[in-house]
Parts: sequence; C-alpha cells; structure tokens
Amino acid sequence: MAGQLTDQVAVVTGGSRGIGRATALALADAGAHVVVNYARSSTAADDVVAAIAEKGGSAIAVQADVSDPDQAEALIKAATEKWGRVDILVNNAGITRDTLLLRMKPEDWQAVIDLNLSGVFYCTRLVSKLMLKQRSGRIINIASVAGLMGNPGQANYSAAKAGVIGFTKTVAKEMAARGVTANAVAPGFIKTDMTEDLSNTEEILKYIPLGRYGEAEEVAGLIRFLAADPAAAYITGQVLTIDGGMVM
Repeated sequence: MAGQLTDQVAVVTGGSRGIGRATALALADAGAHVVVNYARSSTAADDVVAAIAEKGGSAIAVQADVSDPDQAEALIKAATEKWGRVDILVNNAGITRDTLLLRMKPEDWQAVIDLNLSGVFYCTRLVSKLMLKQRSGRIINIASVAGLMGNPGQANYSAAKAGVIGFTKTVAKEMAARGVTANAVAPGFIKTDMTEDLSNTEEILKYIPLGRYGEAEEVAGLIRFLAADPAAAYITGQVLTIDGGMVM
C-alpha cells in the first residue's frame, strides 16, 4: 500500500471491531503499518490483520488491556520492537456500564474510568516520549458527544469522555512546540456493537438532523484526515464532532 501515511506506524487501541477496526483499515489503506490492539477477541483482531495483508499492507495484532499500565507499556513496546517508532496513536478502546446514577455501583464507575480515561493517559504518556524525540506525531483520542452533552444513564461514560477532552487539550498545549498534535474526535450515534442493541432508535433519530446513525467508516475517515501530514498539520487541541448534527 502507498499513500499519505506510507511507512508511518499507527497504534489503534480497541482496533478489532467497530470504529477501531474501520480506523485500522483506513490507516493501513493510507500506507501506515498498523498495530491492532485488542483485549479479548484474538479472532477479530486477526481478521483485521488479514484484511490489511490482503490489500498489501502490514499489521500485527497485540493483546493488551490498556487500563493496566504494564500492559499498555507492553503494547507500545511491541510497536517499537517491530517498526522502531510510533507516529500515530488512536486511543479508541472503551466500554460502557450504563445505569442511572443512583443504581451505579462503584465498580461500574471505576471500570469505565479505568479504560476510557486512564487507558488514554497510559498510552499517550508512553508515546509522547517517542514523539517528542521524533519531533513529530499525531495523537487522536476518541471522545463522545456524551462528554459534551452528558447523557442519562451514562454518568461514568460521560465523565470519562469529558476527561478525555480536557486531557487532549492539555497534551496539545504541552507538545505543540515539538510538532506533535493532539485532537479529539467526538462521535454521536454510530453503528457499532455498542449501539446495535438500543431499543429507542426511533426516538434517538428525532434528535439527529441527518436522520440516521453514522457509519464507523465515516469516523475512520475523519481520523485518517487528522493523522495526515500536511493536511491536518495545523490542527491541534480541537474537538471534532461527527454526529449528524445532533449536538448542533
């Protein structure tokens, strides 16, 4: 494969399904070597690697629960041992444990914060050392419209994603002088495993001006753009919503 990202190295957390899968494929299509991170399903991750290889790209699957700092370190180490650098980090791994605040157990709160927010910190901190030395890099954190608006039943998720937004802006300010950008992508309702079981689809669509759920490939296209140089070289510290106009 050849393209805007030829020979760059991308790490995509939660890269075996949904937005992560679409992102891994899009970055590979642009020429990047891709580390497809997964926590549990090796079969799904291997399928992504195989799909990339079929098109002439290169990728590896690496198991790591990035809510654990030691496993996050092992993930980044796998990338550098294979290709010697990391140019793009997409912090996509996440979970939901939805319930109303009064029913939310401390473990439901903590699990979501640990993966959706702390995992972003662990991986970003690790790659920042590499990117600052390289004097280049693209950090793209997957937030959510829930982090901008809040959402009933998602106090944990909304708090984590709001934290990702604040974290992204701080990273952008700290690393800009070395040519490293950091941006957040805030999807709305996207067709993924997380949304396929929603029972109130018709009600949700009333609040989306475009009248449909988004596709994972559409989010991946935005991520690919933010990863590209020089196309997005002057964009940093931003939150880009991709939500069919819902927040508007």
